[in-house]
Amino acid sequence: MKTVLITGANKSIGYEAARQLLQKGYYVYLGSRDQQKGQKAADQLKAEGFANVEPIVIDVTSSDSIKAARETLGQKTDILDVLINNAGISGGLPQPAIGTDIAMFRQVFDTNFFGLIETTQAFMDLLKQSAEPRIVNVTSGLGSLTLHSDPAWKYYQVKTACYGPSKSALNAYTIVLAYELRDTPFKVNAVDPGYTATDFNHHSGPGTVPDAAARLVKAATFGPDGPTGQFFSDDNAPDTGISPW
Repeated sequence: MKTVLITGANKSIGYEAARQLLQKGYYVYLGSRDQQKGQKAADQLKAEGFANVEPIVIDVTSSDSIKAARETLGQKTDILDVLINNAGISGGLPQPAIGTDIAMFRQVFDTNFFGLIETTQAFMDLLKQSAEPRIVNVTSGLGSLTLHSDPAWKYYQVKTACYGPSKSALNAYTIVLAYELRDTPFKVNAVDPGYTATDFNHHSGPGTVPDAAARLVKAATFGPDGPTGQFFSDDNAPDTGISPW
């Protein structure tokens, strides 16, 4: 049975991704900053008939929490097949380039970028034990520098000084990581779940949570011939599914 760790999975897209992977026969470690919320989410999935799920406390902004999560997971399994780096924050709006407090930049980058890197590094040894390891970095179309430079893009006017750049940095890290692992069985990709109606955006997005989660699950379950080092976004590239960086 393949195993997956999903950060920020006690609600919304991460939670639905957990459900869909359980449906595919994966054992899901449901990452959550809050132990009670994580346990509640796991109990809800068990109530639906999914037995192979348990919560893991992990706060990606805390080195101690990440190390503790790695130790906990290592006591449960020797192999991690999939890591979905889903935890993230928006930082609130508006986010002008001039005027947004530097503390907000640091907070957003700590979660969306530095936390993702530290989590990936912490679990790399377990991932390397998998025959088909997969890393899915949850990004955003707002991280595309090419699209942000195109006045014809539908979200051209949606500029965020903290959030978008944190995802651009995430994308850049994904490229480097995929390159370093190019001669291994790893598949490392950045996936934009799309503009989805969630608490993250006050339910303003037109997309659905099941559709968004399915995009993450697709990348998490790529076969041996699947792509790596790509930026997938059905929202911004409906024809090819591959977004410009």
